Amino acid sequence: MSVTAAQGFTAGSTAAGLKTTGQSDVAVVINHGPMFSAGAVFTRNRVKAAPVLLSEESLATAHRTGTPITTVALNSGGANACTGAQGMRDAASMAAAAGAAVGAGYEQALVCSTGLIGTLLPMDALTAGIAAAAESAGDSAEHGTGAAQAIMTTDSVHKEAQVSRGGITVGGMAKGAGMLAPQLATMLVVITTDADITHKQAQKAVADAVTTTFNRVDSDACMSTNDSVILLASGASGVKPSQKDITQMVREVSADLARQLVADAEGASHDVHVTVTSATTEDAAEAVAREICRSNLVKAAIFGNDPNWGRIVAAAGCVPEQVAPFSADDLSVTVNGIEVCRGGGVGRDRDLVDMTPREVEIVVDLGAGTASADMWTNDLTHDYVEENSAYSS
Repeated sequence: MSVTAAQGFTAGSTAAGLKTTGQSDVAVVINHGPMFSAGAVFTRNRVKAAPVLLSEESLATAHRTGTPITTVALNSGGANACTGAQGMRDAASMAAAAGAAVGAGYEQALVCSTGLIGTLLPMDALTAGIAAAAESAGDSAEHGTGAAQAIMTTDSVHKEAQVSRGGITVGGMAKGAGMLAPQLATMLVVITTDADITHKQAQKAVADAVTTTFNRVDSDACMSTNDSVILLASGASGVKPSQKDITQMVREVSADLARQLVADAEGASHDVHVTVTSATTEDAAEAVAREICRSNLVKAAIFGNDPNWGRIVAAAGCVPEQVAPFSADDLSVTVNGIEVCRGGGVGRDRDLVDMTPREVEIVVDLGAGTASADMWTNDLTHDYVEENSAYSS
């Protein structure tokens, strides 16, 4: 149930000394072929970390020229973001070390970093760590789990997922536990498959899958500089799936990992699933769901086990009419199965709502059309404020 689940992949990890805790902090995922296809989606933040910029460039070159992508090298313990020209040189050194470990060039490796922004990485330790991680790489589940653990920062648990169907396996790992927002999250994700697909198919599969999974988690409306979701395909199964089938499998793994990210959001005590129905378009439904997920008033109420539907409809009403047309008189809200608001007014007794389960289900019916969309978020807790106030101190 990891990045090593698909045929043709190995993974390795090591403690290179980037983390003061002494825990593992470098990982590699290696594609042994016979295909070396890749696709990726990166942060839309205008402030991009050096590894993102380098990986975007390498992937674009691979897609243009057919260059194989053989390796992904990842580190925690430092984001290599806002580090200027030296940061770019360091990202290139990471890629060179990763490529050299498998007998390839730097342009055949993608790189990811996560941690504190604005500090340079200890490159001697990092490049030695990449070599050591590659040397230790294997195809067992333990090797995959080790890689998933090495990329953790504030995560309380590592995250893995797997789907197998029709002779194909898709596996993946992720890190992330906060700053979950649209345009990805504070996360690194590597997904692997033994399907026989091209660069173009891999890119479409990961881009389409992200749209309704990682882009539908929104913990705190904050966007990271380092977000990366990478899909590697080895072709080792010999099975050539349709675009629809491989996209669906990548979507399933992405949805599983995205759900795990929300469940591990820093300090959260509730996981909140917001579904907006009867919208004019899916985009309209998503806009309303996102506004509700981002409302600190809604999130604080949920932390207090308060089914305060007034805050929910108020958040929905913040979405401009041209984005999501609906009438306030048609709004209905159901919280954990109890319709507390009906037709824009009071519904059933809010005291009937049981808010004690970890998962809270909010359904908002706009009464305006037939489209729908859903999104995951979490509540706003004392622990979230405490953890994020002390992150770099």
